[in-house]
Amino acid sequence: MAGIYLHIPFCKKACHYCDFHFSTNSSMMTELIHLMGEELILRKDYLPKYEVIQTIYFGGGTPSLLSAEQVRYLLDIVHEHYPLQLGEVTLEANPDDLSAKKLDDYRAIGVDRLSIGIQSFRDEVLTFYNRAHTSEESLQVLNLARKAGFEKLSIDLIYGYPEKDHSGWKSDLETALNLDPGHISSYALTVEPKTALGNWVKKGTFQPASEDFVAEEFEILQETMDAKGYVQYEISNFGKPDAFALHNTNYWRGVPYLGIGPSAHSYDGTNRGRNRAHNSAYITQLRERQLVFTIENLSEADRINEYLLTSLRTIWGVDTTFLFQRYGVDLLVEKVKELEFLQASGWIYVRDSRLYLTRQGMLLADGISEKLFL
Repeated sequence: MAGIYLHIPFCKKACHYCDFHFSTNSSMMTELIHLMGEELILRKDYLPKYEVIQTIYFGGGTPSLLSAEQVRYLLDIVHEHYPLQLGEVTLEANPDDLSAKKLDDYRAIGVDRLSIGIQSFRDEVLTFYNRAHTSEESLQVLNLARKAGFEKLSIDLIYGYPEKDHSGWKSDLETALNLDPGHISSYALTVEPKTALGNWVKKGTFQPASEDFVAEEFEILQETMDAKGYVQYEISNFGKPDAFALHNTNYWRGVPYLGIGPSAHSYDGTNRGRNRAHNSAYITQLRERQLVFTIENLSEADRINEYLLTSLRTIWGVDTTFLFQRYGVDLLVEKVKELEFLQASGWIYVRDSRLYLTRQGMLLADGISEKLFL
């Protein structure tokens, strides 16, 4: 099984925390979407021939800026040129884009899962983030989506907004769970250099929350989700047992995927690659039927380390038997000292030849992975 990721690099506004590739100038959108269809055709042989497409994911940017006709155009090309056994078609969306008619139209063309960027249910926080929607739109959107027939729903929330206590974050979680989306993705507010927040920190006009404050909100998130029956199946993702995100789960478990559009990444099961993060260059080259894709050849150590990095983040953990059978690496022997230290620190545990993060270890996931890298 494999997936297709389609990056839609347009947004109404620039969120103050976001460093993804996007443009607020949508004048090129029609042509770029057309050329993404051309790229789908040109790269139809990228994935191994035995792979069948199981998931399609429209990410961004803001895919909900697209009309249903534009989404259908891309889906039709996938249906025409790729072997399919679809289990999930996800579209990332913002609440202000989702009218009842648009939701009906998306559902009618085969989109069956929405990932909605709510981030907070408080207007003062949304204004600080420079989001385009209001708290009222956030409260209404899940009801509209359900009326349109969407059963697979996810919402995004951000924690770590700097304030005097955790009451605001607890309020956001309570509101989210009362809506009962079935799946919640939650990420810490981070300061990236080339963002408004990054500039404010550099100028000294913004002070992010302390690491301890952010860690406390992460722990509140874990406890609250657990109490409501949401499984933390990946560090930032919580779902009811039948609502895990199939596309992202496949990514963390090393399933191949094809990335289409400016800045999109791909993985063929052996090597990775990426498209140039530049809309005009993408258009110019695709007009001439030239790809903007650059291959990154991975060494065996790279592949092992990527497996460690992604799988350790999940409830399925690191399968050391798999590593030995595929690469001849006995991690339990080669990293015995590191594993002893990590277990003594209470950050990982070993069960049935698999390595798992503890809840405390999830706060330090990347650093723990690095200690196990070859």
